[in-house]
Amino acid sequence: MITLLVFDIDGTLTNGKITYDANGVETKSFDVKDGMAIEAWCKKFGFKAAFITGRNSVIVDKRGAELGVEYIYQGVKDKTKILAEILEKENLTLANVAAIGDDLNDIKMLQSVKLSFCPSDAVAEVKDIVSIVSSKSGGNGAAREMIEYILKISDIELKSLWL
Repeated sequence: MITLLVFDIDGTLTNGKITYDANGVETKSFDVKDGMAIEAWCKKFGFKAAFITGRNSVIVDKRGAELGVEYIYQGVKDKTKILAEILEKENLTLANVAAIGDDLNDIKMLQSVKLSFCPSDAVAEVKDIVSIVSSKSGGNGAAREMIEYILKISDIELKSLWL
């Protein structure tokens, strides 16, 4: 059973655009529907989630904390190494993991997990190797679609997520 979800951030939970204001402050936009599903996954169902991203941003820490994401790793070059550390801490195997990513730096991790997903606007190389390509783009519901799919195949009532 899938009990750990791993999320890339830029291009997966966001649309991939990075905006800086006149003071150099970075902003990102996250989809509230993705957030509702991640929060339910973590807080309502008690499963685990991880944000593993190649960039560093205080916004990612803030969003993860809001949603109940237990593991947040930023500035990561080797995502599979971090995933292995999480699995050891949680006493899980790759058979318990689903992940979503959108670009070349996600491929090794996506190939290692039981179920892999990408947004509809992921690069072609990622689309070619994942289990499921979402009908939604990054930052626009791809993560929600992944979570709903996993709940459905796990025989967890979808409507219980929202009630």
